[in-house]
Amino acid sequence: MTGPGSGRLAFAPGRVNLIGDHTDYNGGVALPMAIDLGVEVTYRPGTGSGVTIRTDFDPMTAEIPASGPLPSWARLANALVELVSPTTGGHAEVRSDLPVGVGLSSSAAFAVALLLALGVEPMPVEVARLCQRAEGAIGVPVGLMDPLVAMAASPGHALLIDFSTLDTEPIPIPTDIEVVVVDSGTTRSLDRSPYAVRRSECEEAAMILGSRLGRASTADLGRLSDPVLRKRATHVVTETARVREFAHALSSGDLTVAGRLMTESHDSLRDDFEVSTPTLDRIVGDLCTMTDVFGARLTGAGFGGCVVALCRRGAAVSLPNAMWRVSAAGGAWVRSLE
Repeated sequence: MTGPGSGRLAFAPGRVNLIGDHTDYNGGVALPMAIDLGVEVTYRPGTGSGVTIRTDFDPMTAEIPASGPLPSWARLANALVELVSPTTGGHAEVRSDLPVGVGLSSSAAFAVALLLALGVEPMPVEVARLCQRAEGAIGVPVGLMDPLVAMAASPGHALLIDFSTLDTEPIPIPTDIEVVVVDSGTTRSLDRSPYAVRRSECEEAAMILGSRLGRASTADLGRLSDPVLRKRATHVVTETARVREFAHALSSGDLTVAGRLMTESHDSLRDDFEVSTPTLDRIVGDLCTMTDVFGARLTGAGFGGCVVALCRRGAAVSLPNAMWRVSAAGGAWVRSLE
C-alpha cells in the first residue's frame, strides 16, 4: 500500500481477447489486448473507517464494509476492500465507458482501478492475484488474464501471456488492420453461467493426465475415455497451439493465417468447449462473409457477450448490432490528486 496522501485517480482498460479463451486457468497461453475503453476511479480519504462507492452505472451507493445484500459490482468491491484493508476510510467515484456484461472485462477493469486508487502498488502480477482472490471470494473462479493484461499492456500491441510462468511478450498489431468488437446482445454474468462447470471439467481431465491441460499434447488426449472431458481438453490443447501460431502470423503480417486461426478457435469453442450460442455463431458467420474481414470468433468466456473480428482498416462492417472499433491501448495507471 502507498501512503494515504490526498487521494488518487486510477484508470484501468477493458480488454478483448484476440485468441486463447479458457486457456489461462489451464496453464496455457493467450493473446489479449487492452482496449481504449475502461474504468476510472477517483478516491479521496475520509474520516471514518468505511469506504463509500458511487458509480455512473448504478444509482445505488455502496457502503463498505456492507451490512446487507449488494449488487455484484459492490460485492466485488467489498471483497477487494477486505483484502486491502485500507488504514482509513474514504470516498470513491467510479466512471466507466466500458460496456458491462458483454465480455470486455468490465469486472477486472473495475477491480484493478479500485485497487490502484486505494493505494495498492502497481505491480502487475500482484495486482492480478488480488483481483483473482477477490473474484474467488464472491464465487467466480476466474483466471489471471483479464487483470494481468489490464496492468501490463502496451499501446499498439497485444500481450502474449504464458500462464504456466506468467511471462509476457508484447506482440505488435499491424497498422493496416483494426479490431472490431460486435455485441451479441446477450449479456451474461460468469457466476450465473456454466463457467465454473467448465473449469471443474478441465481440472478433472488434468488430474487424469497428470498435467495441466495447457502443457498436454494431442497424444495425451487419447488417455481420456470420457467424451466430455476429452472434448474440453481438446479445445485447450489445440487452442494453446493456435495462440502461438496466431502470434507469429500477426508479427509477420500474415493476416490470412491469423484470420483462419481465429475462425478455427471459434469452431473449437463452439464444438469442443460448448460455450457459444446460436447468436454468436450467426454473427461470426456473417462477419466471415465480408470481404475485408480476415476472421472472427467469440471472445471471452462465452455464453453470450461479444465477437471479435480482425479487419482491414476502414472495413465496411455492417451488422444490426452495437459494435466498437477498438485500438490496442496501454495498461492501467494511477496518479496522486493535489
